[in-house]
Amino acid sequence: MLTLKLLRDDPQFVIDRLAVKNFDASELVGKIIALDDNRKALQRESEALATEQKQFASRIGLLMKEGKRDEAEAAKAEVAALKAKAAGLDAKAAENNTELESLLVLLPNIPCALVPEGKSAEDNLVVKMGGEDPVLPEGALPHWELAKKYDIIDFDLGVKITGAGFPVYKGKGAKLQRALINYFLDRNTAAGYKEVEPPVMVNAASGFGTGQLPDKEGQMYHATLDNFYMVPTAEVPVTNIFRDVILPEDQFPQKLTAYTPCFRREAGSYGKDVRGLNRLHQFDKVEIVRVEKPENSYAALDEMVAHVESLVNELGLRYRILRLCGGDMSFTSAITYDFELWSAAQGRWLEISSVSNFESYQANRLHLRYKDESGKMQLAHTLNGSSLALPRVVAALLEDNQKDGYIEIPEVLRPYTGFDRID
Repeated sequence: MLTLKLLRDDPQFVIDRLAVKNFDASELVGKIIALDDNRKALQRESEALATEQKQFASRIGLLMKEGKRDEAEAAKAEVAALKAKAAGLDAKAAENNTELESLLVLLPNIPCALVPEGKSAEDNLVVKMGGEDPVLPEGALPHWELAKKYDIIDFDLGVKITGAGFPVYKGKGAKLQRALINYFLDRNTAAGYKEVEPPVMVNAASGFGTGQLPDKEGQMYHATLDNFYMVPTAEVPVTNIFRDVILPEDQFPQKLTAYTPCFRREAGSYGKDVRGLNRLHQFDKVEIVRVEKPENSYAALDEMVAHVESLVNELGLRYRILRLCGGDMSFTSAITYDFELWSAAQGRWLEISSVSNFESYQANRLHLRYKDESGKMQLAHTLNGSSLALPRVVAALLEDNQKDGYIEIPEVLRPYTGFDRID
């Protein structure tokens, strides 16, 4: 959530920068400033009433001592009237503040200066490419056909048990899932991230804190009786560890990693875009989260991007890194780098990671703060990244490593799988 100070200090800057996200903020910013002006006016009026009440209260005691009971009673009536007026002002202030908060959360985060302009994924900037083109055998198959051929993922069984988008992993397919999760967690902890195992259901306050609510409410599975939400990513519970926290300076940076199953209602498009593992309602993902001082957050972002790149390189996959344009960024992000893997069998790029800096946007919603050297309270910066999301990694691994009659397992995974091929 953007701060009122930023909006008041330079409203035109906010409007101009949000235009990079193709968001017209001019009317909304005007309403917010007007409500904040009204908030201040109500506060001044309330303070004046409080001063007047104190003056009358002090007079009542003196009048009683002097035996002027009638005047004292009149003063008491004035105090009662002032209290009633103050109560009315408090009600107006509460209503005003509720409306102010409801409008503030409608403003997305401001994109940083590095974010390119653009309206859609076609305008994203490719900043790096790596890995080699896989050499596939004649008659190479997409991963959903390989899954059926080697009996490692059963999509039809998942439909029977739950519905589309909930596959069942079997045999070596299940072991490959577990191997990837453990490999990613081990690599993350070796890089200094502390492993945590959070709940996979969160309350509404947690969803609000990281920006999923109210922006993505329709994409989250909601247990209405208890008002809990299934997590769309480990970012939500892990970042909310720091909700309402004031971090001491000597506790920066905070680096955490977690594995969770993730749940998303949105189905996306049709056809090849959602075939097989390309888009699921339930999937496994390992996440990294960082909390940094503002002056260190962009160096931390570069470290996170380099870390995710090292994972992809070790798996031997062809990849590219994109800096997302304003029109393709999330509501909460200040800058995002996407990683995509090349699927030679499908002839398309598959997104497998997003690494983002939210600057102080999430921290403001979370009330995540620290005291600087002068003792002044400041908002921290939060960052997160997929490290990695499994479904499309598995899809690329199966497709790009298919040989005549078997699928080869990358060497770094063999200590985790206990086998070197799927046949």
